[in-house]
Amino acid sequence: MKKPILGITMGDPFGNGPEISVKALSDPAVYDRCRPLVVGDAESMKYAAEVNNRLYGTDIRIHPVSSPAEAEFRFGTIDVVDLGLIRREDIPGDPADPKPFGVGACAKGGEAAYQYVAKVIALAMAGEVDATVTNALSKEAINMAGHHYSGHTEIYADHTHTKSYAMMLAHEELRVVHVSTHVSLRTACDRVKKDRVLTCIRLADEACKALGIEQPKIGVAGLNPHCGEGGMFGTEEIEEIQPAIDQAMAEGICIPDKKPTPPDTVFSKALGGWYDMVVVMYHDQGHIPLKVKGFVYNKAEGHWDAVAGINVTLGLPIIRASVDHGTAFGHAGDGRANALSLQNAMDYAIRVAMSARANG
Repeated sequence: MKKPILGITMGDPFGNGPEISVKALSDPAVYDRCRPLVVGDAESMKYAAEVNNRLYGTDIRIHPVSSPAEAEFRFGTIDVVDLGLIRREDIPGDPADPKPFGVGACAKGGEAAYQYVAKVIALAMAGEVDATVTNALSKEAINMAGHHYSGHTEIYADHTHTKSYAMMLAHEELRVVHVSTHVSLRTACDRVKKDRVLTCIRLADEACKALGIEQPKIGVAGLNPHCGEGGMFGTEEIEEIQPAIDQAMAEGICIPDKKPTPPDTVFSKALGGWYDMVVVMYHDQGHIPLKVKGFVYNKAEGHWDAVAGINVTLGLPIIRASVDHGTAFGHAGDGRANALSLQNAMDYAIRVAMSARANG
C-alpha cells in the first residue's frame, strides 16, 4: 500500500515547531512509513536545519515547493510548502551560535501559524495529503493577528464545517476525550449536558474502532467529587451524565461501569486496562493525568527526558493529530527541543490513514 502523505504544519515560526520538525524528519525510518511534507516557511526551516546540522552532525537540506506534486519525499531533504511569510531577516540569531529567539507571542508569528493551518486543511480537503499533523501555535498570537479562535480544534472545525467534534489526548494506552476544552471552569460545568456527553461517548467509540480496537470499552468520568455522592455534591451525574450513558449502552456501546466513574479513580482503572478510552468532563480533568504520564522532567540534569503524547480532533472529515505541548517561546531557537510528541502524532496519523485506506 502506498505510503500516506502527511501534511505537517510548522507551528509558530518563533516557537519550537521548526526545530522539532527538523529533528523528527532527521530519522530515516520516518520515510519508510510515510511521505512527510512540512507546510510553513522555507527560511524558518532552513535556519532550524542549519542549527540541527551544527549541533547534531546531520546533513539536512530544505526543498521549497509550491504543492505536494513537487515534493521529493526522500530522506535528507525536507520538502516544505513555502508560504513565503517569514524572511531570513525576521529570524533573530545566528545558527553558528544558537540561542533562544526571545520573540514570544506576536501578530506576525500568529498570522503565519494560522495560515499554515488553513493551508494544510485545504490540502487535506482537496485530497492532496492523507493526514495532517500540527506543531504548536500560540492562541494569544493568532488572536493578536485577528483570528479569534481558542485553538487548533476550533480552526479545524470551522474550516471543515464540522459541528460535532471533540478533543482526544493520548499517550500510549491512556486516551481521553473532552466534553469541553478551552473555556472557564465555571462554563465547563454548565456544558456538561446529556447531548454533549453522548456525542463524546460516540466519538470515543468511533476513534477506538479507527485505531483497530474492535470492541472498545469506554469509561465515563463524573464531574463532581465521588460522582456527586447521590446528589449531595451536585446533580450533573444524575441529570445529565447517566442518561447519556444509558442511551449509549442502548446503542451497543460498551461502558463497563454502566455509570459515571469517580474522577479520582477512573485514570488508575484506565491504566489497568479497564477502558480503551475515558470521556472526561473538562480540560484539566483530562490534560493533567495525560501530562503527568507523558511529560518527564530530569531534575538532576535540568531538562525534559520526555514530552510525549498527542492531541487529536475527533469528528472531522480529515485526519488531524498534534503535539501535546506549547510553543516554548522561552527556549525556542536553541535547537534543543524534544521531538517525541511530534513523532507520536505522526505515528498516530500514519496508523489512522492506513486504516482508513484499508477500510475503503
